[in-house]
Amino acid sequence: MTERAYAPGSVTVVFVPQDDPEAGSLGVSFAVEDGVTATVEAAAETVVRLDGDRTDFEPVERLLSTLDVSAAVELDAAVPVGRGFGASGAATLATALAANEAFGLDRSRESSVRAAHRAEVAAGTGLGDVFVQDRGGVVWNTGDGVERAEPGGETVEYASYGGISTASVLGDEEAIAAVAAAGREALSSFDPDAPLPELFESAWRFADESGLPTDAVRDTVADVAAAGGAATMAMVGETVLAVGAPGVLPNRTRLTGAGAKLR
Repeated sequence: MTERAYAPGSVTVVFVPQDDPEAGSLGVSFAVEDGVTATVEAAAETVVRLDGDRTDFEPVERLLSTLDVSAAVELDAAVPVGRGFGASGAATLATALAANEAFGLDRSRESSVRAAHRAEVAAGTGLGDVFVQDRGGVVWNTGDGVERAEPGGETVEYASYGGISTASVLGDEEAIAAVAAAGREALSSFDPDAPLPELFESAWRFADESGLPTDAVRDTVADVAAAGGAATMAMVGETVLAVGAPGVLPNRTRLTGAGAKLR
């Protein structure tokens, strides 16, 4: 049996890693309409293809191993992969939902989400994207538990210059210490009722203090500000997100309140 599932992309703009990887991370994220669709079919051995090309996709492969199944998985990504849009989490979560149906595993949604999260953490590709992609909307955790708000379908423009390895950042103690310090400061003043431009301005202060932005990111954020908009950096990717300056950046997507689902 062949089954398909979709998970939205997600962008984290502020994060603070926690000691317990099961808990994900503290921070602020939002889901976007463009995401990843996974088509799953039983096979003699696991093969993963991304946009038609065979690839090693560790979190998806780890997930299927955990589920004790072998499958042919076709991933169709509508967001850049490895650029801060949570594509690996979306692919893994969509695969988990589709595999549950394709193999009649009868797992609860919560169990499938947890399995996808564990696979992504083990692969070093994310700390909590799947929890955002499961719920949709604007999701945050400042230390008092996960909360969510329904977005207004705002348009976000973006430009992406390359990938920044999530695993390399998470494995760098000095970088993580800087991120954690800047993140705690940003979360201490986070206002969930603030308009998106204010969130982006606060998030950019966090990104700037974290030391993660490249010159290309800094220059683009400045261009957006000069045009009257607000911009920040996707965590973790060499990607700039902007609101309030239409046409400055070449690509666009929209915030969505819809979570992952079967198709």
